[in-house]
Amino acid sequence: MAIPTEPIGSIPRPQALLEAIVAFQAGKVAQDVLDQASSEALRDTITRLEATGSPVLTDGEQTKPSFATYPLTGIENLAADGVVIPFADGHTRQLPRLTGGPFRYGVHADSYLKAARSYTQRPVKQAVISASALSLLYPAQELPGYSREAFTADLLNEAEADIRGALDAGAATVQIDFTEGRLSLKLDPSGNLLRSFVALNNQVLDRFNADERRRIGVHVCPGGDHDSTHSADVDYAGLLPELFQLNVGKFYLQMASEPNRKHVLQRVGQLTKPEHLVFIGVIDPINSVVETADQVYDRVLEAASFLPAGQLGTTDDCGFAPFADDTSTARETAFQKIRARVEGTERAAQELGY
Repeated sequence: MAIPTEPIGSIPRPQALLEAIVAFQAGKVAQDVLDQASSEALRDTITRLEATGSPVLTDGEQTKPSFATYPLTGIENLAADGVVIPFADGHTRQLPRLTGGPFRYGVHADSYLKAARSYTQRPVKQAVISASALSLLYPAQELPGYSREAFTADLLNEAEADIRGALDAGAATVQIDFTEGRLSLKLDPSGNLLRSFVALNNQVLDRFNADERRRIGVHVCPGGDHDSTHSADVDYAGLLPELFQLNVGKFYLQMASEPNRKHVLQRVGQLTKPEHLVFIGVIDPINSVVETADQVYDRVLEAASFLPAGQLGTTDDCGFAPFADDTSTARETAFQKIRARVEGTERAAQELGY
């Protein structure tokens, strides 16, 4: 039995696609030009991921505007002045603000999955955004004629449909991106916001049976955008006990960039239940230095000393370009790092007798 290894999601977009996106947004090219560039980027991403030896693929999020906002594509009941997320280097990202109901996804994730599966026979995982992240769209002041309770009901239905659609379309795993989990502790050190996020996401997860939840995972990290983070200064210790209350089968944990990995891994080992598969980050996407297979090998052996046999996997700390305009990591660098993860994990599995 091999140690499973999977990417988180996003891969830097090729220059041709980035140029096509800008040109389309400026009204300089038609939709078919953008579609052609998108299809070529997706095909190239799948081909190059296969070449790394990766046993599980993603679409690289080539056609998503961002990992968080893809469901909002085409939605008109939004304003631009929503929640602002500050990063350590001073740059910010801003979510839209809902201006009225009802709330419906403009795009569901199964469309990305179906496109990716048309290019490969290997298993493909699908990342989706968490209900808790999208709950931030609702403004502090209640919207006339559309209560927060009504919004939450709509949100839960849409989040369920997003996950179920991907499962039904053949996703090997559906990965819920929950990067706001760690950030919530920076916004509210009491943990009340985090607990409310976990409770909301569990309302979605409780709609799936045990077999389905084994194919659902959750990813956490301190953000990774333009080589900066939004919550790396928040101690993992405050996040992990609540995180492991999420009713999922798989956990994808940023760890390569963590300064005190052994302490965190020890806590992860204590919280891991028999039904869990825990993917430990062994690649740091926001560090331009490409890890060697030897470094990955060492990190896998370190993690294996804390996690139960058969419950360890490896992954990247986070996506390489979670927002379409993030070009801080070279596309070639991302594939080199993924190859190192695959090779180092394979060597560690042989050493451990998997």
